[in-house]
Amino acid sequence: MPIQIFCSVSFSSGKEAPGPLGDVWGRHQRQQRDNSESEEEEEEKEKEAARKEAREGDLPMDLVAFANSCTLHGASHVFVEGGLGPRQALWAVAFVLALGTFLCQVGDRVAYYLSYPHVTLLDEVATTELAFPAVTLCNTNAVRLSQLSYPDLLYLAPMLGLDESDDPGVPLAPPGPEAFSGEPFNLHRFYNRSCHRLEDMLLYCSYRGGPCGPHNFSVVFTRYGKCYTFNSGRDGRPRLKTMKGGTGNGLEIMLDIQQDEYLPVWGETDETSFEAGIKVQIHSQDEPPFIDQLGFGVAPGFQTFVACQEQRQLIYLPPPWGTCKAVTMDSDFFDSYSITACRIDCETRYLVENCNCRMVHMPGDAPYCTPEQYKECADPALDFLVEKDQEYCVCEMPCNLTRYGKELSMVKIPSKASAKYLAKKFNKSEQYIGENILVLDIFFEVLNYETIEQKKAYEIAGLLGDIGGQMGLFIGASILTVLELFDYAYEVIKHKLCRRGKCQKEAKRSSADKGVALSLDDVKRHNPCESLRGHPAGMTYAANILPHHPARGTFEDFTC
Repeated sequence: MPIQIFCSVSFSSGKEAPGPLGDVWGRHQRQQRDNSESEEEEEEKEKEAARKEAREGDLPMDLVAFANSCTLHGASHVFVEGGLGPRQALWAVAFVLALGTFLCQVGDRVAYYLSYPHVTLLDEVATTELAFPAVTLCNTNAVRLSQLSYPDLLYLAPMLGLDESDDPGVPLAPPGPEAFSGEPFNLHRFYNRSCHRLEDMLLYCSYRGGPCGPHNFSVVFTRYGKCYTFNSGRDGRPRLKTMKGGTGNGLEIMLDIQQDEYLPVWGETDETSFEAGIKVQIHSQDEPPFIDQLGFGVAPGFQTFVACQEQRQLIYLPPPWGTCKAVTMDSDFFDSYSITACRIDCETRYLVENCNCRMVHMPGDAPYCTPEQYKECADPALDFLVEKDQEYCVCEMPCNLTRYGKELSMVKIPSKASAKYLAKKFNKSEQYIGENILVLDIFFEVLNYETIEQKKAYEIAGLLGDIGGQMGLFIGASILTVLELFDYAYEVIKHKLCRRGKCQKEAKRSSADKGVALSLDDVKRHNPCESLRGHPAGMTYAANILPHHPARGTFEDFTC
């Protein structure tokens, strides 16, 4: 690309050249000097105007222009040309009041959002069938008296509160084969051998009108010793379902609690029971029974009706809206997480760490505690864990679970009319029937289930909607108005920061546009003006005749 260089050259000397050439040169020089002075005066005026503008600033006019073009309502009535008058003052008061009310409403909405409110939704869903829950039952007496020998009694003495020197006061069974086997006593084997057998307790069993029996129950160990679970879903057994609600469409059993087999009370310990009857827990197949704390009692001499309502899909919110926690079961004993599984797992680890043993109902491969360890370590450790050490066993509420609501009602059994018949049927006395027989009827009240779900009552979308509504109501603004304010603030800051740098750049640009002034003596020192005519027209001159110009043109390109 060709580059054009424009130079204005002025020649000056101490005195003007004589003759006609001097007159011409003098007039030319004066003309150049006048033009230069005129240009310098104009430049000085422009700089002075720029400095004055910088001192006074153009922001007020920009603010008025911005207020007239901004979508913020009321701003155009407050910021006007000509200063603040009564009308503008009234508009300013109204605008400040509206803005204050808007900010108060925004603060209230933000505070409500930060309280993390939630609502609980309850719904009932009808269905054609329901999975029947697991039913675990335990006799409140763990050991049958007829199975207790004297070596057994001495072994269990610390758990029963009996001193070795005390007379038991009851007849005892002869020692069994285990007493002569030489093997140490094992509490798990002892409970398994001496417990109440389901075959002896179960007098009648019916499920949905069809017969059932001990083969429909699974063995499980709890704090009550050996217990039995109906419809456990384990060992490859399918989970039973029910197609109708109401009495007769669930589980109905008649039990003999065998009160004459109860151990006498020799002292008060954690294993001592003063009750007569059975403990029952209705639970999901996915969680183990925790019957000593979550079970309900069924007394002999009554028929107990339990109407169940399945509460499925209990969905709770995690913090900060709720208290549940989405946790996975990090356990060697249980596959799925539940509060009962967590507590049993935690208690097992606590006892193994502090007593080097486990109770009969606890999973794992640690040795079973002896009766002495029960009394000296295991029972006190669990009591301490429940009462004081709340930080060791912290079982969070799962965010999804299934539970069963229950409504219990009872009637007396047997009646006077049926006492003789039942005594004859089971070959017992009427008194024995009244003191030991009970009937348990478990069924679904209706064939539906409840869903309970917690939901966030106020989410970020609601917060933004409320803020936008208040903003439009009080100050007539939107999110784009906020962007306009930020854009104006950015322009003001940029103007403040860049104003000085911009003036310096303009000064440099003005100095770069000035011409190069050469004195006549500089020209004469190289080639006199009079010798111009004696040289060829196309002869070039040295490069240093003009500063920063290459030797490309002839001297005729510059006027003397």
